[in-house]
Amino acid sequence: MQVDAKKGPKMHPNEPLTGGVASPIDTVDAARRDFDAVPMIDFSAMLNGTAEAKARVAAELRDACINVGFFYIRNHGVPQDLIDAMFDLQPRLFGLPLGEKMRWHAKGSSHLLGYIGMQEENADPAAGKGDMHEAYDFVPEDVALEDDFLAGDFRRAGNLWPDLPGFHELATRYGVAMRLLARRLFGAFALALSLPEDYFSGLANAPMALIRLLHYPTQPGPFSEATIGTGAHTDHECFTILCQDQIQALQVRNRRGEWIDAPPIRGTFVINVGDLMARWTNGIFASTLHRVANLSGRARYSLPCFIGANADAIIEALPSCVSALRPARYPPVRAGDYVSSAIYHSLNDKTAINPVKEQMREPPVTP
Repeated sequence: MQVDAKKGPKMHPNEPLTGGVASPIDTVDAARRDFDAVPMIDFSAMLNGTAEAKARVAAELRDACINVGFFYIRNHGVPQDLIDAMFDLQPRLFGLPLGEKMRWHAKGSSHLLGYIGMQEENADPAAGKGDMHEAYDFVPEDVALEDDFLAGDFRRAGNLWPDLPGFHELATRYGVAMRLLARRLFGAFALALSLPEDYFSGLANAPMALIRLLHYPTQPGPFSEATIGTGAHTDHECFTILCQDQIQALQVRNRRGEWIDAPPIRGTFVINVGDLMARWTNGIFASTLHRVANLSGRARYSLPCFIGANADAIIEALPSCVSALRPARYPPVRAGDYVSSAIYHSLNDKTAINPVKEQMREPPVTP
């Protein structure tokens, strides 16, 4: 392990995450550095780079996941015109009359997919009265490509499709792009954990992949945690692939308890570690609290894709992330059960903190 005179201890990029005497995982918590910005990673090597170039991406990703839990990626391979088309669709979708949107409300779906109205969710019951956003959720279906087959999300029978011309076809194209990018991200996460690049392929070859369209109306000041776009929370799944419009609203909490802006940068995605990846890595990769507050004076739209493992995958600490001094911190969970219970709780109990989710919250470090 190296020590940076300004930033403190730092894990060497090629240091394996293995247990045993003087294991790096035994000192990873003490070695974490705080942050005041979200790092940027050039992801191009994971598309067609050499093994050496991929290792450099993995080293940057590992550093970001240990110390921040968030990072941007650029040169990710998703066409910008596809992203733009998804954003162009959102004002049309959310501008429909409320009665029309309620026809495909999530509580009418077998898997809580579809429309969710303003303040129907409450990500932070300890402080919030209901999140100031409306959302539409769908999951990808089976898609046969020319030289590949992408298995759909196990919840696909619950999709409720709006009657908007071209919506289903565009959503399908975006779902394909997200799953192909997710494969490459799983490969990068595996390399970052000193595992074979295809390590997660059998655990995420039919991954949960919920895509959410979000509309945040502007909110009058002053700022209040009780009524913000989305209250402080961690994401349920392995990682999130987020595209933002040009309105700043996303904030990430550092270890000092400060809220750091993650501003929109065109041509990038924001990636953040979710609970399942944090559990797989025994807390080494951080599932970091974040929130959304739109005080811009304009409507804001965003487009997250929540990528999980296969629904039947058992999520427990990887052997390389456990040692005698760092035993498993979380009990094993079935991926689908964990995610489904968290989503059900957010829609059906807005006042109580979900005890399973509460395991993932770490108090800020006292300065």
